[in-house]
Amino acid sequence: MWAIVGTWRMALEGITKAAGELSAGRSAGDALEIAVKETEDYPYFKSVGYGGLPNENMEVELDAGYMDGDDLTVGAVAGIKDFANPISIARRLSLEKCNNFLVGTGAEAYASKSGFERKTMLTQRAKIHYYNRLKQEQKESKAANLKPYIGHDTVGMACLDQAQKICVATSTSGLFMKRPGRVGDSPLVGSGFYADSTIGAATATGLGEDIMKGLISYEIVRCMEEGMSVQAACEMAVNKLDLRLKKINGTAGDISVVALDKKGNFGVASNISGFSFVYASEKTAPTVYVTELKEGHTLYTPAKQEWLDEYIKTRTAPLKLL
Repeated sequence: MWAIVGTWRMALEGITKAAGELSAGRSAGDALEIAVKETEDYPYFKSVGYGGLPNENMEVELDAGYMDGDDLTVGAVAGIKDFANPISIARRLSLEKCNNFLVGTGAEAYASKSGFERKTMLTQRAKIHYYNRLKQEQKESKAANLKPYIGHDTVGMACLDQAQKICVATSTSGLFMKRPGRVGDSPLVGSGFYADSTIGAATATGLGEDIMKGLISYEIVRCMEEGMSVQAACEMAVNKLDLRLKKINGTAGDISVVALDKKGNFGVASNISGFSFVYASEKTAPTVYVTELKEGHTLYTPAKQEWLDEYIKTRTAPLKLL
């Protein structure tokens, strides 16, 4: 039995590729790297990899994390610039005995020394988004204080292979117009991702500053270990953190998660409606699902073709400077 699940519609092409690899007996780690790289390389997904939206200095800073559920090894990078596939660098770091999480210039030096591909990650399309945002802020507030872009979508994937190994990976460019050096939950083990092949794996997307307060990915796996189903664990973790944050602050940022258990069953939960995810398994072709909230539960249905068409249309639509 193999299975793979990923956050957002943008995971579809990568998961479709990974499904073929898993069916042929490829390892979870290899399949995940293939899947995440596919997302990183697509320039129209503006929250991950090439084409990712820049920080307030118009620099693309990328974060990624990887975990092997068999031996609990972890690799991660944060704030890395001008390298094509941060997920591959993170996975390589997981093989090191120590120095597994590198940031900024240290991560870049390691990537360069290890032979990873250098690439200018800032695209012309991302520049247009940047300049338009500047003009929009100036028009609305007449001030230099830039607010983060509301779309901060991390691609996160959890994968089970035929050998019953589970791995998990994340990749993101983080908040649009973030302060240089800002890091969210995505590369943080336990927050953005966690995997244990004897139990399952989970990964999160949303507002990192809130997600990391609940160590939500670890919490989901812990709940599964205590006997909860993967779906119940996801909903309990998201609802608990959402309620806690609202009690303290009166509000909570977006929190969405997907997870797999050791049998390949998936779970999903979100504190927003409209979160999308992709699942594939030995028995299920790669399918995009869209969620809605109802009485504390996250319900999901396969995305309609109209929704799928609109998704690609809006992301590839021509842009012009305001």
